[in-house]
Amino acid sequence: MTIKDTAATVTKIWLLTASVIWVSCNQPPPDPPEKIIAQTLLAQVDSFAALCNTLQHAVEHGSSNDKQLRELFLQTRMGYKKMEWATEYFEPATARFVNGPPVQEVEADGQVLEPAGLQVIESYLYPAYDSTRKEDLLRQLHLLPSACVRFKRHFANIDILDWQVFDAAKLEVFRIMTLGITGFDDPLSLESIRESAAALSSLENILPLYAHAETLLPSLREASIYLGKHPGFDSFNRAEFITAYANPLSTAITDQQQRLKMKIIRYNRLLNQDAKTLFDPKAFNVDAYMPDAAAFMTDEKILLGRRLFADPLLSGTGTRSCQSCHQPDKAFADGLLKNTIIGGHKLLSRNTPTLINAALQPSLFYDLRAKSLEDQALAVVQNEKEMHGSIKLSVTRLWEDTSYRRLFASAFPKKDRIDIDTLEVMNALGSYVRSLTYLNSRFDEYMRGNKAALNDSEIEGFNLFMGKAKCGTCHYMPLFSGVFPPRFMKMESEVIGVPQSMANRKIDPDRGRYEVIKVPSFMHSFKTPALRNIARTAPYMHNGVFNTLEEVIDFYNKGGGAGLGLKMDNQTLPFDKLDLTEHQRNEIVAFMKSLDSQYPSE
Repeated sequence: MTIKDTAATVTKIWLLTASVIWVSCNQPPPDPPEKIIAQTLLAQVDSFAALCNTLQHAVEHGSSNDKQLRELFLQTRMGYKKMEWATEYFEPATARFVNGPPVQEVEADGQVLEPAGLQVIESYLYPAYDSTRKEDLLRQLHLLPSACVRFKRHFANIDILDWQVFDAAKLEVFRIMTLGITGFDDPLSLESIRESAAALSSLENILPLYAHAETLLPSLREASIYLGKHPGFDSFNRAEFITAYANPLSTAITDQQQRLKMKIIRYNRLLNQDAKTLFDPKAFNVDAYMPDAAAFMTDEKILLGRRLFADPLLSGTGTRSCQSCHQPDKAFADGLLKNTIIGGHKLLSRNTPTLINAALQPSLFYDLRAKSLEDQALAVVQNEKEMHGSIKLSVTRLWEDTSYRRLFASAFPKKDRIDIDTLEVMNALGSYVRSLTYLNSRFDEYMRGNKAALNDSEIEGFNLFMGKAKCGTCHYMPLFSGVFPPRFMKMESEVIGVPQSMANRKIDPDRGRYEVIKVPSFMHSFKTPALRNIARTAPYMHNGVFNTLEEVIDFYNKGGGAGLGLKMDNQTLPFDKLDLTEHQRNEIVAFMKSLDSQYPSE
């Protein structure tokens, strides 16, 4: 592909964009919006493919120096960003191989996906191009054309529905907020603000095709202009962008869709389709990870689950309840390094995590082995070291209690009940934990418009958290956990090199997720936990090694375990130091303390 061919493709894009601008001048569109959108996307795929070929040609023939290669790469990724809103929505499996994370991933069926795409390519070009890795770089570049073929096949043959356009557009705004401005997919080049502007401006060619766009365009243009005027990664004011531009924009997209009265196909997902912002009080659906409506949370199940949660009857010794370790006055943790084995003094293998907002996680436990709160509850009750109970024996005891019979009959109505089902016990416990969902911190108030909810130090701490400190590239906003936005369908784990103790600078022997899935990259990999209520749930890490948030931030500032000198070949946390000043570290801690939920005492 020559420079002339690339220019021709770009001209094609310009002509399509011109037709969109013509449509936005209140003239009837020549074709239905979804047809114009499909044509635009096909042209954008061609443009991206041309840019990929140009970069590949430059690498193969050595016709460009390091600086020129990096510039060609940035142009290529910018080309992808212009269609990202659609590729990530309609072809997420293919998009993963174009712009996915540069680490191994394991699918539910055990299939191991090797890192591929633009983020891997970036690592070959930054901070400098290593010509000895030319073949590896070319191997990655050769994967991109086949992805373009799949993109074109989809957009040429599968109809795009109007409601999907609005859903995808809003999710793109959320993607920019949670991933784009954090530098998630360009950690080395740090061009994420400019790229976010390109991704956002692409929506200006799409949404005006529909009626009522006049109420949306000002918000869209103002957000794009703000990104364009403030390209500096470290200095970018993320708090201002989100509250003054991104939130109004996602609200305007929702409002436009509602005015159009589109027929929407609804499905059960964590982020509610009607959410106007990521910070709406009911933006997240606590029943999202349930298989069917029969298992959804009800008031009656919560009442029953609350009693079961506090009842030691479920344990084998009759001495320990769920609440023994997940204490309401300690944010449903226990404040201990590790709790003890039931009936003994030996410590359990891991620290007790909070249950607040656990319903918003698709996988549970530090090693992600449970796929529902019901599975988690069953595993704990029957674990010989934790509760050493028997569900079969427990339901017999519960049936003998007439007050429990009434509670079960109310929570799970059925004709001619003669016993209690074990699944009912688990579902009641799961429903109670789902009721412990509280996204109502001072941070949430600030994001909902109360500017007095956070002070200047906390706001700056948020900007550092989402920017220079790179915390937001693993603890994703707004849940601040490893649940990957904006689809919120998978939970991530990381290898950060947690030491055995503060004094013993050896890697903690707990092998983490590797014990569940024998993939070498999962050795010492643990769930990325939620940081909400983090100020109330010390000590920290799976082994409770750090007593204060200051110690945690210092650990990350030094580059994790590898930064401390531990041998960590598979560490996913960058090895380099963050160079945060003491003042900056304190501001990040101040922000994290603003994430405490407000919840009633039990």
